[in-house]
Amino acid sequence: MTGANGVNGVKAPKPTFPSEAATREYAASLDKADPLRALRDEFIIPSKANLASKKLAKPGLSSEPSIYFCGNSLGIQPKATAKYMEAQLDTWASIGVCGHFTNIEDSPLSEWQTLSEQASASMCKIVGASPEEVAAMGTLTMNLHLLLASFYKPTETKKKILMDWKAFPSDHYAIESHIAWHGFDAKENMVLIGPDEGTYEISTEKILSYIDKHADDAAVLLLPGIQYYTGQLFDIPTITKYAQDRGLTVGWDLAHAYGNVEIKLHDWNVDFAAWCTYKYGNAGPGAMGGLFVHERHGKVDYSEGEDSPKFRHRLTGWYGGDRSVRFKMDNKFKPIPGANGYVISNPSVIDLTTLCAALSVFDKTSMTQLRQKSFKLTAYLEYLLLKDSTDADRQFTIITPSDPHARGAQLSVLLKPGLLHNVAQKLQDAGIICDKREPDVVRVAPVPLYNTFEEVFTFVEVFKSALSQ
Repeated sequence: MTGANGVNGVKAPKPTFPSEAATREYAASLDKADPLRALRDEFIIPSKANLASKKLAKPGLSSEPSIYFCGNSLGIQPKATAKYMEAQLDTWASIGVCGHFTNIEDSPLSEWQTLSEQASASMCKIVGASPEEVAAMGTLTMNLHLLLASFYKPTETKKKILMDWKAFPSDHYAIESHIAWHGFDAKENMVLIGPDEGTYEISTEKILSYIDKHADDAAVLLLPGIQYYTGQLFDIPTITKYAQDRGLTVGWDLAHAYGNVEIKLHDWNVDFAAWCTYKYGNAGPGAMGGLFVHERHGKVDYSEGEDSPKFRHRLTGWYGGDRSVRFKMDNKFKPIPGANGYVISNPSVIDLTTLCAALSVFDKTSMTQLRQKSFKLTAYLEYLLLKDSTDADRQFTIITPSDPHARGAQLSVLLKPGLLHNVAQKLQDAGIICDKREPDVVRVAPVPLYNTFEEVFTFVEVFKSALSQ
């Protein structure tokens, strides 16, 4: 099976649909032919009854599932989570501190000292890296802070950071604080790259022009892999190489790209990246995040002796030190080569457990397969939304790029003013969960792991009915 990038890097064409595609029967036929359809059974889908009750209730209050198109905000719970949590709690209860170096029989989890490496071994396949280049740790914003502390090295002449004009607030705050930390004015040194007036997509050419303009005064380029508001997927390899060739260090926030699109951080020579795992990654609210440091930045040089290792400066902590000497307690920091040398402290085992549970589902497929389904699933959503209408009579605009290679699962639908409340209420009444952004945007994200083509069909029916009212 080939992914959305086709064979040998040749991009697959945009999916097309026959005249009978706008029927429930056709949608059901796509689901029947879906090779990934069994993955839906790996998840607990919130029921309509539970959502309508607005009370805490046990899963399965009703057998009728909701249509959950909100994985771009919070993914749903894998069935494996309860099994993994039970195994972890049994380990803690039965052997206590010994769980650091051993585990109970038949547990799907390794001992606590190596559990983060178990997570990295699976997570690295999602972001296109080696296990040594990925660390499971912290949360997204914390990891961005740690990475900026290592990679943002401003000088009097090169101190600006190029960023997205509508960066998620946590990114904006983190960048702002690092510039100020070095004693520079944040307003003067945060360069915001936005779309042209009246548009939403930021062209690659415009980003490259900003890089050219600030090649002499910028130190870092930090962009989102996918823009959270519009759903635009940036051309990561092209932008990365162009910026690095002009002397910039390049980092990516992959919060909306992780588990959503195919990424090849190592091959694309990205300097650093960070992501959360609770959106398309399904690891749970506030789940442990991940970071990437390219292997060239994670090397440890012992040419001057074991006691004088040379390595890229970072904020250091005990758990970034090599396990072979970690418990000598001699305060001689010997970093683990690679991304794990950036780990600060003992990671939460409970957080690692939910992460490993979610990753166990990803281990049953590949990002190539998921992207191929997502490519068609979102194209089908777009086709049904636009069918039988024109720009002139439509009460909404899709502000996500129409090129399927320039987006992930999400479509951001901009409604005409005054419609959002009614549409959102009608969707909720029908047991359809998707994200709304004031004042007028509905973000719809059919996730290939657990969403279906028939759910897409139903959503569009309800959505258009709400608009007609």
